[in-house]
Amino acid sequence: MGNHTLRNYESMLEMLSDEDNPTPIVQLNKVTPYKHTKVYAKLEWYNPFGSVKDRVAANLIRDAEERGVLGGDTKHLVEPTSGGTGMGLVMVANLKGYTLTTPLSSDIPQTKKTVLRFFGTDVIELHDTLCPAPGAPEGAMVRASDIAEQPGFHQLNQYKNPANPEAHYRTTGPEIWKQTDGKVTHYVCGLGTCGTITGTGRYLKEKNPDIKVLGVDPVEGHDIPGVRSKRQLMLTDFFHPDEYDGTEDIDNKEAYALCARLNREEGIIAGPSSAMALAGAFKMIPDEEGLVVVVIFPDNIFKYTDSVVKHLPELFPAPEPQVARSNGASTGDAASSEELLLRALLDNARNSNDVIDMGGVEDLMDEDGTVFIDVRTPDEFAEGHIEDSINIPEADLKAGHEALPDKDATIITVCNVGKVSLRSLLLLKAMGYKNVKNLMGGLGSWVAEGNMLEES
Repeated sequence: MGNHTLRNYESMLEMLSDEDNPTPIVQLNKVTPYKHTKVYAKLEWYNPFGSVKDRVAANLIRDAEERGVLGGDTKHLVEPTSGGTGMGLVMVANLKGYTLTTPLSSDIPQTKKTVLRFFGTDVIELHDTLCPAPGAPEGAMVRASDIAEQPGFHQLNQYKNPANPEAHYRTTGPEIWKQTDGKVTHYVCGLGTCGTITGTGRYLKEKNPDIKVLGVDPVEGHDIPGVRSKRQLMLTDFFHPDEYDGTEDIDNKEAYALCARLNREEGIIAGPSSAMALAGAFKMIPDEEGLVVVVIFPDNIFKYTDSVVKHLPELFPAPEPQVARSNGASTGDAASSEELLLRALLDNARNSNDVIDMGGVEDLMDEDGTVFIDVRTPDEFAEGHIEDSINIPEADLKAGHEALPDKDATIITVCNVGKVSLRSLLLLKAMGYKNVKNLMGGLGSWVAEGNMLEES
């Protein structure tokens, strides 16, 4: 066994966190709005592989080995992920002689995908939401289930496996109780698979039923990796709101702005989901003597450089245009300028009234003449689509497809997750269509509401 006092270990696995080797908690002093309430950040990037998900990864593998479903002829793991669990899994797998395949969203920050591949993961990029969506056609969960049917593969299934919350019941909860000398009054956590809040919350409630367990989730259409909106949480096995004392929604702007403050004012290298959880805590918890708050900070900022540039562009001004060369060629990068312009257009569209949730879709469906245009490929469309929708792949829209309705029609563009269809919305508007809306979350949102898809 390793020596935690001397920090002397024979293997990285001996560094996994527990009550005797906890991740640190640090009091926040500058960003809090309180005079009396004390707020502590639990810095989970001090886990050996960089995030709170190391706890889950280690416990999932331990549990599978003890149950005899992993080992022997079964040496290949497959797991959908938004990045964090995958990183922990592949490193534990490397040390134990397993491999990892992980289907994930192409929208996950490039830094995370790069690190996963560097660690040795077989990464399969798909059109899915940032945190894999249950029921999404062609999503990461479906692909992982298909791969798990192959000989030698096993899916740990962090989204349904009780070993997920058990990891936090065994480690995170006891750590917080011990580190606060039992004085913790509020525990706050961002909501993803909900293993962290549920497992830790159960332990703390057993110690003291008066402890408030609070969850924080992002708004619909968010861009905060690793967490789930309310709509997706409803399909998450470990989301048990009856066990929590409150939840709060936080938007991109609040999360990224507070993220910058944490790094600059507190010297804490927290990522956006950490700031999201903290922003929610500020909204739910009063300023009173004796309150001790512990907020989970899942991982650090270094995996989210692309997201930071996108959401805090004022911190990263574009380089000044360069002067044309004597031969007439420009030293500027026209392609980069066009890419930045397209990104700005998409961001503006994403935050406009043209992007609607399922409630907005249902309102439009009550009107005569509303047309769904599915911009996926014919093969994807054939596997499952909204009844009576028209399939016009994005590439075919440019040519003015014959199936397009007249320009006064109300159109709802759809794809798997709402990304490709957002571009199509802009294209249709540029072509003169006035009443175009995009379904937020795409067919994943449609299925999450219990609606069926047709096959053809």
